[in-house]
Amino acid sequence: MGKAEKAEEASESGKILDTPMDPICEISENCAGEVAALLAPLPSPQVQEYFDELISSRRCRGIEVKQNANTGKGVYADTDFLEEELILKDQMLVGIQHSSNKVDCFVCSFCFRFIGSIEQQIGRKLYFKNLGISGCCDGDSSDGEDGVCMKYNENLDKSGASSSKDNSLPPEVVNSLMNGEMALPYTDKFSLPSPLPCPGGCHEAFYCSGSCAEADWETSHSLLCTGEKSESLSREAIGEFIKHSNETNDIFLLAAKAIAFTILRYKKLKAAHVKEREKRNISKQSLLLEAWKPLSVGYKRRWWECVALPDDVDPSDEAMFRMQIRDLAHTSLELLKSAIFDKECEALFSLEIFGHIIGMFELNNLDLVVASPVEDYFLYIDDLSGTKKEEAEEITQPFLDALGDDYSVCCQGTAFFPLQSCMNHSCSPNAKAFKREEDRDGQAVVMALRHIDKGEEITISYIDEELPYEERQASLADYGFICKCTKCLEESRHC
Repeated sequence: MGKAEKAEEASESGKILDTPMDPICEISENCAGEVAALLAPLPSPQVQEYFDELISSRRCRGIEVKQNANTGKGVYADTDFLEEELILKDQMLVGIQHSSNKVDCFVCSFCFRFIGSIEQQIGRKLYFKNLGISGCCDGDSSDGEDGVCMKYNENLDKSGASSSKDNSLPPEVVNSLMNGEMALPYTDKFSLPSPLPCPGGCHEAFYCSGSCAEADWETSHSLLCTGEKSESLSREAIGEFIKHSNETNDIFLLAAKAIAFTILRYKKLKAAHVKEREKRNISKQSLLLEAWKPLSVGYKRRWWECVALPDDVDPSDEAMFRMQIRDLAHTSLELLKSAIFDKECEALFSLEIFGHIIGMFELNNLDLVVASPVEDYFLYIDDLSGTKKEEAEEITQPFLDALGDDYSVCCQGTAFFPLQSCMNHSCSPNAKAFKREEDRDGQAVVMALRHIDKGEEITISYIDEELPYEERQASLADYGFICKCTKCLEESRHC
């Protein structure tokens, strides 16, 4: 379900009509100057300096970000690239796994690498499936094992068995698989990192390593954790915010991560400058602007102004729809304020800032996809031959039958990638986002589609470039521009 569709569904269910139709955000009024400073475009030299430092720190060789008066920022080749050559691996600034995906995929909450074991991955899927539980992005939910947002299947009879035909396995078999008491053949060829629990004590975040746990805690999770060591104002309030996001639109979780990231970065910068203040005066606003810089370079518009109008919303109802979307964001923001409000970073909690953060994700975010090792495992079994295959399938086939089509579900989410978001669109792109066999975490991977000369702009397609001209232009209208690539200019002459 798309973002606009989820917002529309929330509107129809009455969830976003509990707030005033014209919400007034006092922070937006009281901190008007700070809000305006945060949303003001950075001077070009500062933007260039930021991306030069980012590219250098990430050791992204062969590319540079340049600014253009007509198209804004763009990524350019600083060397020649061959066809199918790796151009970029871009670490996300913030990212989330979709709530509905947590039933099927047990992954690191920071890098999104699969964790546990093949047995545990399969066991979890079957455990939730036997309970009639599926992931949910809307509707009533309750906290489940491993931070899963759960929704009960209405097709269960009173005994807990599915009323439709299935290939369910006995609970004791599933439990022994999930708890590591049963080993499947050849899973040693697909080893996964052991899961580490959240250092804050919540049951929602797990990690592939201590470094990922530490990085997530320091960049956002310490404020968004629901565990005993949470640094939020209220663990209950965080729970309410998460519940509301899962029921309406999980893009709010991404926005919360961005705000938590900025607050924690501000605190770190402030601590580092304590001694410096004895030498020179550094204002609170200067520190907040510096903390905000990774987000300030992203293209932004208010979410309720840039979100695409769903196909089933009549154009005459567009104004009402966009007002309801704004109200939905206002409700989410009020819940977040109750959980992590920081007086020194007050401007971050204005509806204007919150709306622009979500709008930035709407316009710049990319799908987060990590291939499932469970799919690889069953494909490996299928590729065996002779008695090895027969013996292995005698054990694994019942599990594959019980999983059904769910065996191949990959990790899915959404994220903001600072360098890939600078790549402009072309309907005849020279690069594409593509995960190779060895790419097993949430980083964005961009590969060359053809030879790219040094100095040439690197472009990707935001849409299906095989669509007819009119449909491509209609799809790109949601991004706020008319494509004038060579392919579009050529095809426009024949329209």
